[in-house]
Amino acid sequence: MRTLKYAILGLLNRRSMTGYDLMKDFNLDLVNFWYARHSQIYPELKKLTDEGLITYETIIQGERMEKKLYSITQQGQKDFAAWILEKDLLEPTPKDIFRLKTYFIEAMELDQMIDHFEYQLEQREEKLKKLKNTMDHHPFTKGWVKIGTTKYGDYIVLKGAVMREQTYIQWLKECIEEMQCGILKK
Repeated sequence: MRTLKYAILGLLNRRSMTGYDLMKDFNLDLVNFWYARHSQIYPELKKLTDEGLITYETIIQGERMEKKLYSITQQGQKDFAAWILEKDLLEPTPKDIFRLKTYFIEAMELDQMIDHFEYQLEQREEKLKKLKNTMDHHPFTKGWVKIGTTKYGDYIVLKGAVMREQTYIQWLKECIEEMQCGILKK
């Protein structure tokens, strides 16, 4: 399945967008659970256009700059609606380089282990701080959004990302404490 196809159709189902706008949404809004590179988005836009799922109009910006404004077609809306209602099997565990290295932790000295975990903890705490800041400014948190709207979907995904980072941080702290004490908690 081309999941990127449906991510793009979903975004275009919300509003017409340029390729730049799509990339911006991937980098700002979808980044907590999905990512796509510039080199993936534009070929997918061509495929979707060829399949009749989206169309575009060329717009002129400034004196000579041309941009393509993409819109979803009725067929694209039908495909997206069918996909969004499909029941999904649990995805395989996402790749995590830190956990892979941790699996082979016996190759490190104790001070290296602690440093390894403390560095990851710093990164995760910074990420959590940014997520919480986004959450604090989200319209749903302020009571401005109703359930079932596009902003509510953004909110519940953001809430899940905050909870994921909190759990990861808790795990890191417990491991650091075990390493510092030289004992395993039960």
